[in-house]
Amino acid sequence: MQRGLDRLLGWARWLVLPVSLLLLAQWPLRDLIQAGSRQANDAAQALFALYIAFALTFASRRRAHLAAASWAESYGERTKAVLARLGDTLFVAPWAAFILISATPATWQSLRQFEAFPDTYNPGYFLVRLATWLLAALALVQALSPRRQG
Repeated sequence: MQRGLDRLLGWARWLVLPVSLLLLAQWPLRDLIQAGSRQANDAAQALFALYIAFALTFASRRRAHLAAASWAESYGERTKAVLARLGDTLFVAPWAAFILISATPATWQSLRQFEAFPDTYNPGYFLVRLATWLLAALALVQALSPRRQG
């Protein structure tokens, strides 16, 4: 399971390229071509939501995310491992499970309907909802997985 998740995260890192290109394309599309900038923006938002779901999981697996617990740096490795496991068990897993349970019906409906962005009616908003659900699923998998140093 760990290798599969690593492979998925390795693939997902490439989402940053189309997100960047779409965001950069907005201004020429709007100013020079005068068409397509809103579609580029909506597509970038959907891909960015997916990218963030994967990026947060990647950072968490590598222990590279920002943390408020700088006071724990003085603790030994064993104590830090126990605190990390407690944090996963008491906070991350219940939060992720709650999000999965509460968001599943709306996410499923959005996927079935290929929900569009509400202000532009461009397709793809279902990907934003899916990314929220995916972030919670990945957080739960990570919280329940054995800890490993990245």
